[in-house]
Amino acid sequence: MSILGFTALLFFGATAAGFVGALTGLGGGVVLVPLLTLALGVDIKYAIGTALVAVIATSSGAAVAYVREGFSNVRIGLFFEVATTVGALFGAFLAARIATSAIAVIFGTVLLGTTALSWRWHAAAEEAREPDPLATRLLLNGSYPSLRGEQAYFPRRVPLAWLLMVVAGAVSGLLGIGSGALKVLSMDTVLRLPYKVSTTTSNFMIGVTAAASAGVYLARGYIDPALAAPVVLGVLAGSALGARILSAVRSNVLRLVFTAVVLVMGFQMIVQGLRGAV
Repeated sequence: MSILGFTALLFFGATAAGFVGALTGLGGGVVLVPLLTLALGVDIKYAIGTALVAVIATSSGAAVAYVREGFSNVRIGLFFEVATTVGALFGAFLAARIATSAIAVIFGTVLLGTTALSWRWHAAAEEAREPDPLATRLLLNGSYPSLRGEQAYFPRRVPLAWLLMVVAGAVSGLLGIGSGALKVLSMDTVLRLPYKVSTTTSNFMIGVTAAASAGVYLARGYIDPALAAPVVLGVLAGSALGARILSAVRSNVLRLVFTAVVLVMGFQMIVQGLRGAV
């Protein structure tokens, strides 16, 4: 394959990854790592480094639009970003000391089990109800635009969600993914946020989490500019397109896309872990 053809494949594959990542809050790394390793034969360590750069680009490309349109809760994102960054640094520290293949199998298994949770319809999360005292003190309550007008929501069980965000960050540092799946599930299932708020706030957060991990991969020489440049351009284009159509997509459709992508990621992580390729 010529360099031009390889670069074109990188760009269009990254565009698709950015589109999916922007809609689901996963960041695009879920699509990119299998694409680079299985389809294009890139060493998985370089694929992970490139995917982390793509996650940062996805977050940058979609976050501005989501914040402007009123979907992302910036205060929730910043509050839980402390947890994910701490976890990411800890995970990156352990990455050279723990066999990530075993962790990949466990992580994939957990994802396959928790995809069912994403289909639990939390009707109460879509309606105004009595605020949680801790969330109120932290100023985490908010509202988002919907077809019925501005809808208020009140996060629940903040301490449990914070601990899960630490785990999400550690997974990002260990496995080189944005861990958007765990972030979305934490916000949707534990905090009981509306689904569009969960996915858009996850997009807002994953860039910082990935940056904390990417620094370690950069120091180890696993980020190749020749791979990263077309991927970043493609991911930015895809995430911008995803951000444009989010408001017109039904939440149940997003859940379906989210579940399908997470299932693929779960199987992929298990297979790669059993093969010792992660």
